[in-house]
Amino acid sequence: MSSKQRVGIIGGVRIPFCRNNTAYADVGNLGMSIKTLGSLVEKYGLHGVELGEVAMGAVIHHSSDWNLAREAALSSGLAPTTPGITMARACGTSLDTAIHIGNKIAVGQIEAGIAGGSDTTSDVPIVYGRKLQQRLLATVRAKTPLDKLKTFLRGFSLGELKPHFPGVAEPRTGKSMGDHCEQMAKEWKISRQDQDKLAWDSHQKGAAAYQNGFFKDLVVPFRGVERDNILRPDTSLEKLATLKPAFDKTSGQGTLTAGNSTPLTDGASAVLLGSEAWAAARGLKIQAFLTHAKVAAVDFVHGEGLLMAPTIAVAQMLKDANLTLQDFDFYEIHEAFAAQVLCTLRAWENADYCKNRLGLDAPLGSIDPARMNVNGSSLALGHPFAATGARIVATLAKLLEEKGSGRGLISICTAGGMGVTAILERP
Repeated sequence: MSSKQRVGIIGGVRIPFCRNNTAYADVGNLGMSIKTLGSLVEKYGLHGVELGEVAMGAVIHHSSDWNLAREAALSSGLAPTTPGITMARACGTSLDTAIHIGNKIAVGQIEAGIAGGSDTTSDVPIVYGRKLQQRLLATVRAKTPLDKLKTFLRGFSLGELKPHFPGVAEPRTGKSMGDHCEQMAKEWKISRQDQDKLAWDSHQKGAAAYQNGFFKDLVVPFRGVERDNILRPDTSLEKLATLKPAFDKTSGQGTLTAGNSTPLTDGASAVLLGSEAWAAARGLKIQAFLTHAKVAAVDFVHGEGLLMAPTIAVAQMLKDANLTLQDFDFYEIHEAFAAQVLCTLRAWENADYCKNRLGLDAPLGSIDPARMNVNGSSLALGHPFAATGARIVATLAKLLEEKGSGRGLISICTAGGMGVTAILERP
């Protein structure tokens, strides 16, 4: 990221992430966003302050949430003159919003802003088919009450009243993300045991992070919930091994299960970014700096792994930053599925992949597993699609602050065959 001024990560906050249809079943994206933004405003004393922009988004949302960021900002305690922009890139949404705010700060368009995201699979939009839609629109256009009645009833069938729920399949392939990841696991020969081990590690690290107080200033209670209700510190490799395949249920070779895949999750998160001058003027400390970012996409329709785009984005970003894959103290790799993380790591180690797909003379190599997702990640904490990026940014910035100096890498895969990546640094 070429910049006139450095982009500071001041800190973040989120509500506990909850399994869908539990604590937040009746809240919705706006309610969760307001609670999260309001908590961030309170944490940093921003009541009545006009920021350059609030950027938020949601993947699953009602049409009435078209202006989610602005509506949430208006109820957050910020000055009502703070603009808002609503944007989305599937699971990378709130890392994208952080990059968006960061870019504006870097070139001097704004001095500070908030990035975040919210998602719910409990309060989903339920719609009806195009046939009923066209029938209703034609009814509205009819002139008299009798014409309206005739128009509505003409050719009507009860089947038109069948509701349609949001789908999780890729429009281009008709396959779910889990189906695509099963294909990736087979291609890269990722074992069920390795997937279960990564999932178990995530739960253990997440539980330890809560135990040692790491999340105390990052997670604010909401609806009587004080910590992510997906976290299972008492799970075991033996329990995980008993779960049946969740996607490939018939071939006998399926390895993705409910235990090594992220559950449907509700939640919201936000992070405050600012220039050094703005932070200093308000007496706020900067935890880390956003220094580089990259987005990439793969041709999954014609055979590439749907969730492999981060391998490309990271390689390009490392070139931009003149760094190697080993030049990091922390790696925050979003755990959409344990298999996705393991495929990514294996690809970076693979000479053929790095040469033929990434255009490199040598493999990127291995990373130290002790530096990856050190406080757990999405398998244990949950994955509200648009909220994960800001959760990771806030987590990594705090890790770097606690260490005193260092560098961290963020890697997030998304639906649609894309990947969003970033580098945070603390000199």
